[in-house]
Amino acid sequence: MAVRMRLKRMGAKRQPSYRIVVADGRAPRDGKFIEELGHYNPRTEPVTLKIDEEKAKKWLSEGAKPSQKVRSLLAQAGVIN
Repeated sequence: MAVRMRLKRMGAKRQPSYRIVVADGRAPRDGKFIEELGHYNPRTEPVTLKIDEEKAKKWLSEGAKPSQKVRSLLAQAGVIN
């Protein structure tokens, strides 16, 4: 099972906010997930980003592959370089 760290879209139409989740790579974008790591809202000024660093590091050490956007968000939060 390929485990991925990715964004799950939340919010109303044209008002997106996202949750950062760990999910099976075969699951749909907004479908079943294993664990929630935090949230990201690009619509606020400044952008809202909250990530549980301990959980993120645990999943990265277990081999979870982050998507491109999640990788950049983790770098912003200082979880990875």
